[in-house]
Amino acid sequence: MAGIKNLKDLQNTEYGLKKLFEDAEDFLPLLGTDYIELYVGNAKQSAHFYKTAFGFQSHAYAGLETGMKDRVSYVLKQDKIRLVLTTSLEKDGIINEHINKHGDGVKVMALWVEDATKAFEETTKRGAKPFMKPTREEDENGHVIRSGIYTYGETVHIFVERKNYNGTFLPGYRKWESHYNPAPVGLKFIDHMVGNVGWGEMNTWCKFYAEVMGFAQIISFTDDDIATDYTALMSKVMSNGNGRIKFPINEPAEGKKKSQIEEYLDFYNGAGVQHIAVATNDIVATVSAMRDRGVEFLYVPDEYYDDLLDRVGEIDEDVEVLKKHGVLIDRDDEGYLLQLFTKPIVDRPTMFFEVIQRKGAQSFGVGNFKALFEAIEREQSNRGTL
Repeated sequence: MAGIKNLKDLQNTEYGLKKLFEDAEDFLPLLGTDYIELYVGNAKQSAHFYKTAFGFQSHAYAGLETGMKDRVSYVLKQDKIRLVLTTSLEKDGIINEHINKHGDGVKVMALWVEDATKAFEETTKRGAKPFMKPTREEDENGHVIRSGIYTYGETVHIFVERKNYNGTFLPGYRKWESHYNPAPVGLKFIDHMVGNVGWGEMNTWCKFYAEVMGFAQIISFTDDDIATDYTALMSKVMSNGNGRIKFPINEPAEGKKKSQIEEYLDFYNGAGVQHIAVATNDIVATVSAMRDRGVEFLYVPDEYYDDLLDRVGEIDEDVEVLKKHGVLIDRDDEGYLLQLFTKPIVDRPTMFFEVIQRKGAQSFGVGNFKALFEAIEREQSNRGTL
């Protein structure tokens, strides 16, 4: 399937789109992304940042006041996105080990399922390394069952079954009341999450998602597709059967200088989540609000817009407005998309966010890759790591 760039290309292959999603076996039906948990050095201050800069709202809290002795977690929410920020209350332990090694970053990509026990059994019998056996957690609002497996690096998937729970978030958490809740910026849901893995590991993890979790590969990019004058990388996109969960997986490729994936692996000390793509219905309004709140985005040269309409055709938006905000545009046979990437939002040059608005397009902006990676290389050059 190498060389397939979008879903329309796939429909024109011998496989066909129907065959693709038949390949994504239904032994692990996923209802959506339940939450994303980051291990961070200071959860309280991180929560303030995500509320202020990204427009998340206070949602739930767990810590000493709720009987949790080893950690503290703040849960933030914006539309369908739940972000959990967790810090250790102990001097040692797995949370501090994770932060010392990786810096602030994603530990858990939690997936909403109908049956967390069955999800654990189906994935572990296919070779997944267990992280958390099916565990029933309950309080006065009902019960939740969670289980978990490891994926690339030290990142984990936790399966969350919450059909018998009516509480704010999970047992052990209480509603987080706060008078400080800046207005949302228009973020709606998780569009996809991208993982960076080491040299020669991309196919291993694509095989993992295919065989262990029943995903299918929907798009493949080679180093010829994703290359600049200096660096290159390879990427494949894995999707579950209903298309609600998409995990692009990147690995480095040989280039004249150090690629962004190599830089990530060096500073993160291994494989992990590179970026979280969040969807909006109005990217100009969202990006404008985030920029006003201090979020820094990658710089896109004015020349990118000189022949934009020749490349992507007619669009609804004013090109000058998009140019002002540095928004990238790409088209496939289903429509077009608009996207923009933040600079790293943590101290190490590792994790960042993508803001994306889809207007029919189901692809991932291959036409923007060169402009995007040149922008990243400018930042790498500033850091002295290119």
